[in-house]
Amino acid sequence: MSTATQIIHSIPVDAQTGAIAVPIYQTSTFVQEAPGVNKGYDYARSGNPTRAALEDIIAKLEEGSTGVAFGSGLAAIDAVVKLLESGDEILAVDDIYGGAFRLFTHIYGKFGIKVNYTDTTNVENVFNAVTPNTKLIWIETPTNPTLKISDIAAIAKIAKAHNCLLCVDNTFASPALQKPLKLGADIVVHSATKYLGGHSDLIAGLVVAKNKELGDKLKYIQNASGAILSPFDSWLVIRGIETLNLRVKQHCANAQAVAGWLQQHPAVDKVYYPGLTSHINHQVAKKQSKGFGGVVSFTLKNDSEQAATKVVTNTRLFKLAESLGGVKSLLCHPAQMTHKSIPAEKRRSAGVADSLVRLSVGLEEVEDLIADLDHALGLATSAAEAVAAQTIAGVDR
Repeated sequence: MSTATQIIHSIPVDAQTGAIAVPIYQTSTFVQEAPGVNKGYDYARSGNPTRAALEDIIAKLEEGSTGVAFGSGLAAIDAVVKLLESGDEILAVDDIYGGAFRLFTHIYGKFGIKVNYTDTTNVENVFNAVTPNTKLIWIETPTNPTLKISDIAAIAKIAKAHNCLLCVDNTFASPALQKPLKLGADIVVHSATKYLGGHSDLIAGLVVAKNKELGDKLKYIQNASGAILSPFDSWLVIRGIETLNLRVKQHCANAQAVAGWLQQHPAVDKVYYPGLTSHINHQVAKKQSKGFGGVVSFTLKNDSEQAATKVVTNTRLFKLAESLGGVKSLLCHPAQMTHKSIPAEKRRSAGVADSLVRLSVGLEEVEDLIADLDHALGLATSAAEAVAAQTIAGVDR
């Protein structure tokens, strides 16, 4: 069965009424026939039919055993970390989402969980960085925001050999493009806020476990910690998933065109997009994914926060905002926004330059998006040239 057909028909018809759309069970509790005797639900924190439908859908799409839905992507990450104990170590990708860095370092560091960061695009780095205390390898692929690609299958072999879990943040790819569990990962995490929801109208997180034993542990953590996804937001994610394949195809096509155009622009220094043959891990991305995603990042030849700020505040169609994966195009300046919580030196060493701009390429006509970027880059270039001219004039005087 094709991915498009699988995605559409993973959403069930309601068994009770025949409704083609999943019903929203907006209730806090469920009437029981006798103490402990019920129709499968007793209290909405422990389980809700709408949320259960979403959890089943994402488990099927990722080809895992158990899906678990949370109130945000960070709540989903938090649940995975709660599988660990004090003294355990996480080996994480160096170019990591700022929220994950903050959670790992400032929250779980206090409880004796150590995090070691390495460039996971080089499998040898992963092998060398694993210690006897490593219990979890954490990768994003593509990463946020420099779109690094890690070889999931190769890293899965290392994780298995060292008896540790491999968790892959699959947010940027989505199951429409990439299925980490089939490549050997143990856990997949999604910020469903992004491509799964797809319309910039909800906050949600999902976890999928490869096997039932691990899934049961995560379900226990979900119920015990309580960071559940509401019925309405669960329904919104399901509704977004219906069009996931179609949207992601267009995101990819638009992003490829934007990335190719940026490569030719005189104000642009580097372009980060796995779909470009110049990308260092293009072949790995091509091997493990059906497409290259809708996020493009680039740096400016004038590598400064001021130059990047000039660009991100002068677009008309690309809206300056956190997040990504929606229908409308967004852009941000990670150094001042999504990755501000990461120390500047560490951020730069991971490739997040002061002038790096991240684009979430939406579903508008790509010619309009390119014209919008051309306008903003032109203003930034003119401003830089004016500053240079004033400096030269000052020297001459």
